[in-house]
Amino acid sequence: MATAIQKITLSSARDIPFNKLVLSQSNVRRVKAGVSIEELAESIARRGLIQSLHVRPVLDADGAESGMFEVPAGVRRYRALELLAKQKRLAKTAPVPCVVGDANSDILVDEVSLVENMERAPLHPLDQFRAFAAMRDKGMTEEAIAAAFFVGVNVVKQRLRLASVSPTLLEIYAEDGMTLEQLMAFTVSSDHARQEQVWEAVKDSWQKEPYQIRRMLTETSVRASDKRAVFVGVEAYEAAGGIVLRDLFQSDDGGWLQDPALLDHLVADKLKTTADEIASEGWKWVEAALSFPYGHQHGLRELAGVTVHLTEEERATREALRDEYDRLEAEYAEADELPDEIDARLGEIEQALDAFEQRPTIYHPADIAVAGVFISLDADGSLSVDRGYVRPEDERPVETEGSDALAVDGEAGQPAAPAVQRAVVTIGGQPAEPEDDEEDGIKPLPERLVIELTAHRTLALRNAVAEHPDVAMIMLLHKLVSDTFRRTAPAGCLDARVNHVFFSAQSEELKDSTPAREVAERHERWGDHVPDDDQALWDWLSLLDPGTRLDLLAHCVSYGVNALFERPNPYGSGVSQHGLDVRLSQADRLARATGLDMVAVGWRPTVGNYLGRVTKPRILEAVREGAGERAAQLIDHLKKGDMAKEAERLLADTGWLPEPLRLVDHDDPATGGEGDEALPAFLDDEEELSDDEEDALHAIAAE
Repeated sequence: MATAIQKITLSSARDIPFNKLVLSQSNVRRVKAGVSIEELAESIARRGLIQSLHVRPVLDADGAESGMFEVPAGVRRYRALELLAKQKRLAKTAPVPCVVGDANSDILVDEVSLVENMERAPLHPLDQFRAFAAMRDKGMTEEAIAAAFFVGVNVVKQRLRLASVSPTLLEIYAEDGMTLEQLMAFTVSSDHARQEQVWEAVKDSWQKEPYQIRRMLTETSVRASDKRAVFVGVEAYEAAGGIVLRDLFQSDDGGWLQDPALLDHLVADKLKTTADEIASEGWKWVEAALSFPYGHQHGLRELAGVTVHLTEEERATREALRDEYDRLEAEYAEADELPDEIDARLGEIEQALDAFEQRPTIYHPADIAVAGVFISLDADGSLSVDRGYVRPEDERPVETEGSDALAVDGEAGQPAAPAVQRAVVTIGGQPAEPEDDEEDGIKPLPERLVIELTAHRTLALRNAVAEHPDVAMIMLLHKLVSDTFRRTAPAGCLDARVNHVFFSAQSEELKDSTPAREVAERHERWGDHVPDDDQALWDWLSLLDPGTRLDLLAHCVSYGVNALFERPNPYGSGVSQHGLDVRLSQADRLARATGLDMVAVGWRPTVGNYLGRVTKPRILEAVREGAGERAAQLIDHLKKGDMAKEAERLLADTGWLPEPLRLVDHDDPATGGEGDEALPAFLDDEEELSDDEEDALHAIAAE
């Protein structure tokens, strides 16, 4: 005979005047924890009482209800209501939502109080991060969120930054796959693909401390404390469009500058401006660099100039400053700590006295005409200028006995003045020529442009591999055999795990290209049939005919194709120079095997994807190669913007491709074997920084 299940009865809810409530002496909460009573009172005033009080009737001596109710669960809420009543913000008779328990229940009041506090599950931090983000997305400012939850604005910024980490990593954190400290470390970068790449690299490693994650995420960045950043100024860098990532969770010395190429360009530009100013003094040469090697002045004769003497007024000022400094030091000699205004004044006096000591040096004009200047940066980012060095080849001939001490100028019999000369200015060892002179040579392609172009090629290669299952099979087998039989096999351009390789830089038109559309459509077609269950997937694959199975293999393998150019990093994660050479070589081999033609897949040179991103000489070179010399002559007088537009029209149907999209001719004896090829000239050039390139680390060009 079945036993009847006894139904439970929940306690009733009702509004009870506040002055009819008293605290139970059996409440277990004694120690303050969590939000303060004052903050809770403000929250109730703003949002109302979100959670009802649990109460029981107070019985008199005869066991009858007295009309009063004790509060065993909700002491902090009661105290907050009590505070609001004392502040006259809540009427003493205001109704309070309460759940009324049975006064004669067998359950002790102590048990109710204890379980109410123990069963309260705290909110997962990730839920709070996401809630803050949702409120911001709905229009609340960071300041308003901070005020609503009685926290500092910086706390809100921190939690919003945590919510902006890659969704993949947030889910790992939600499942306790990483610590909060590790999640905090990922906030120093906004690149989700890079965040996931770093996590893949460290998750199974013994070295996955937060500092290691930060180091890997910022290894290609420049600290704000770097002398280049101090010299240029972070404000100037940001004004030029540079991005600074800052760590909201620990001291970061001002953050990390994400665009080293832009920073180097700004440094070179500022050094050149300084060099031009100093060159106007008449020096024969000016060399500017971040730093010079030890002994760079060896073999040069240093001029002995004359230090400018102080005027009587300057001497008097210097003595007055010294007296003031001595007086203040004596007055506060016994003080444990100097007052802020006195400390600041002493610093001002020290700077003024240093300026008197660093007097300019005057050189004879004839010496200036054969001497030069070194300009560099000190470790603290300040400018260091060393004037007056003569190279051996610039020394005047030794005067023979009986010759005139000085050459004379014509019939006037006056000493010859040095001829007016244009100083030779070098920045980082390369001649700093005027902008018009840059058109005389072909500069290397900007690195970001190369990355974008190779992203086009990678996507086209993926589509081509998916359309050639036989090539995909050979490619996969090549990878597996290399891993099995070759101890030093390079990574190449296929990751056999088939990690989806994301593009760190891509042009706007990539997502609308023919390969992108075909890859997406193919993936969607397969995705409609692939089962979610692991066993069901195995059974489904087993039933496919060999041709269909091979097509699916080709599609999956294609997602591992990586023909991207990226900056080699010999110091840690990323690709080495040798690995990059192998990757590009294998990409060429894959393109030949699949018959990939970037023109056939729809790539055309435009102002946005190439012509507006390179120098005028490169535009003319492209037109000359694609449309002929006469076409290049028709536009060589135009300004760059107009030239790029006309070049786009002239090259529209010529089939011309820039170097990163061309197929390397391995029949050329100048090229080596697999993995040993030198980088093409457009990647291996070591010229100076361009004027408008944003992402390259080394010398790259753009007008």
